[in-house]
Amino acid sequence: MFLRFFLTFIIIFSITACSKKNDEVYKQLEKKNPYELYKEGLDAFEKRQYFIAEKKFSQAELIFDDVELAAKSSIMSSFSLYGINFYDQALNNLESYLKRYPLDKNIVYAHYLISIIYFEQITDEKKDLEPLLKAEKQINFFLKKYPNTDYAIDLRFKKDLIQNQLAAKELFVARYYISLQKWVPAINRLKNIINKYDKTVFVEEALHRLVEIHFHIGLEKEAESYAKILGYNYNSSKWFEQSYLILNKDYKIQKKERPKKDNDGLLKKILKKII
Repeated sequence: MFLRFFLTFIIIFSITACSKKNDEVYKQLEKKNPYELYKEGLDAFEKRQYFIAEKKFSQAELIFDDVELAAKSSIMSSFSLYGINFYDQALNNLESYLKRYPLDKNIVYAHYLISIIYFEQITDEKKDLEPLLKAEKQINFFLKKYPNTDYAIDLRFKKDLIQNQLAAKELFVARYYISLQKWVPAINRLKNIINKYDKTVFVEEALHRLVEIHFHIGLEKEAESYAKILGYNYNSSKWFEQSYLILNKDYKIQKKERPKKDNDGLLKKILKKII
């Protein structure tokens, strides 16, 4: 009987102690002012102390009763992580933001920041294709959903850069197959450039390589067809001259004289104004 009473007393005492301890923790959290935390975060942010800023914004988000200010804190926390190149953490933060605040007014900016993060992770197209494809997918999503925003102008420019890098990757692989004399995979890669990336700077060389390969394997009509396309669209390019030389052995490429420097050119005129 005494043992049962003693155990009951211990349990009640433990629950009371834990309750008091939890109350103390809760009261400590209540004492923090989210507006002050947000201001401290902004001060650190302006000084480019992004690590400190992120902590302050994250704390403010948890305490804010105002949903709009909590959402704003979340965005600022994500940008702070982006500022210190914590890309994965920033993306996770932004995904959480999109789920928690689907109607927030800054939702467009969140999607834009996701696109930028993917874009900035692109390194060398010869090594890794995955970041390019992820960036392209995200940018295409943004341009489809928010085509008339200011951010769309920047992302269209970045999309063109991605298209050039993807075309460069295809050309790099095609050249590798050509070096091994694997004509079919080389042709397929070159056709990808023409079909998917026809607005890039690499389409001219791709057409020339198709002329070169088809002529080499005895398909002269196909070589002439690609040469005609090249000539029609890029008849003043060096690649057209190279293709023309393949089909016309007697043709000699004319060396172009370098233009003489204009001693009174634009740079000199500007310099005169400065002086």
